[in-house]
Amino acid sequence: MTTSLPEPVRASIDATNAGDLQAFLGSFTPDGAVDDWGRVFGGLAAITRWSDAEYLGKNVTLEVTSVSATGDDVVVIATVGGDGFNGPSTFTFTVDGEKIARMTIRE
Repeated sequence: MTTSLPEPVRASIDATNAGDLQAFLGSFTPDGAVDDWGRVFGGLAAITRWSDAEYLGKNVTLEVTSVSATGDDVVVIATVGGDGFNGPSTFTFTVDGEKIARMTIRE
């Protein structure tokens, strides 16, 4: 099923493309997590360290190519740009109310 981006996911992607760490963190629940290929970074402090080293710190940009949703999970396929990995990736966002509980990244 193709769908539009729920607000917390849109906020996260917009913050990513703007390089805005505070807005990116603000899209997560306080105990949110990033799962980057099996490496899990839980809590906003850990997400910040991960982002500084591997995400916003690498000037990541995301060009969304497709969106689908099942229950609380929103799967976004995006072309990643920036100073690190470049190419297509799959991001699964688990939404909890108005925030993201988990962002899982896979190729």
